[in-house]
Amino acid sequence: MLRPMRDGFPDRVQIVEVGTRDGFQSVNKWIPTSTKAATLKAMIAAGLRVFEVTSFVSPRAVPQLRDGAEVLAQLGQPAGVTLTALVPNLRGAEAAIAAGVDALVVFVSASESHNQKNLNRSRASSLAQIETVCTHAAEAGARVQGAIATAFGCPFEGEVPMAEVVDIAQRLHAMGIRRLTLGDTTGMATPPLVQERVQALRAALPDLEIALHFHNTRGVGLANVMAGLAEGIWIYESSIAGLGGCPFAPGATGNICTEDLVYLLEECGIETGVDLEALCHVAREVEAALGTTLPGQVMKAGPRLQTSAVDSVRTACG
Repeated sequence: MLRPMRDGFPDRVQIVEVGTRDGFQSVNKWIPTSTKAATLKAMIAAGLRVFEVTSFVSPRAVPQLRDGAEVLAQLGQPAGVTLTALVPNLRGAEAAIAAGVDALVVFVSASESHNQKNLNRSRASSLAQIETVCTHAAEAGARVQGAIATAFGCPFEGEVPMAEVVDIAQRLHAMGIRRLTLGDTTGMATPPLVQERVQALRAALPDLEIALHFHNTRGVGLANVMAGLAEGIWIYESSIAGLGGCPFAPGATGNICTEDLVYLLEECGIETGVDLEALCHVAREVEAALGTTLPGQVMKAGPRLQTSAVDSVRTACG
């Protein structure tokens, strides 16, 4: 198969599957713990190796994820697999460490208004909480990663100045965080914004490892991935079958779809180590379990060179 676009792109890409956290959190129908664990195991069997499994938040805020510790217990410690969890405060960090995660993910919004809606506290308060978590994690020997929500725009304030994103990144960096995800919470990113934010962060913090988390709200999620690849970014967060959408932001829709991302990367000559056919099967299983049509495209159409028998399609008349 001809794959002419590899030159200039990263040699490898790490896909961080966030479907059981960012995807499942907005599903109202209760998803059994066994189904969540089985979905994760099936994605591991398909070749995915890094997961944001759950979030240790208040069950009143996100009831779907109240069984995070049980999901992790059923999953165990698969060899060669990294399991992380989102934590909003020290209590969540303690619970995540006790559950045996490989890394904690702390987060804050680039905009004050979204931080208030998402976490019910100011950005300053969130940063103070994160500092406490980082101190505790260091004492416990746990790794901490960071994430900035609304890094490309806010549904309440509109444009988010680049200076705000850089300032928060520098504060997190000062706490010892060296891996940071830029979150496109409501799909406001565009390729020029991706280029701008990545270049500005690299200039300010050359040793920062940057990951990108896109939503497909306005249909340009994978175009933003292409912009990230052109900047050399090799870590992307995505969700099985295109599940997702922040429950605390109006108009938010699903994350970029993991199967669609794998298809794009492999067609660009970037190996993912993922069995696309097996992953599409998982996506269809998730769709059936939730009883709703999900936005993933490749799980419906198949890869580019998948063919059908000529006599399986009716011939036009007239």
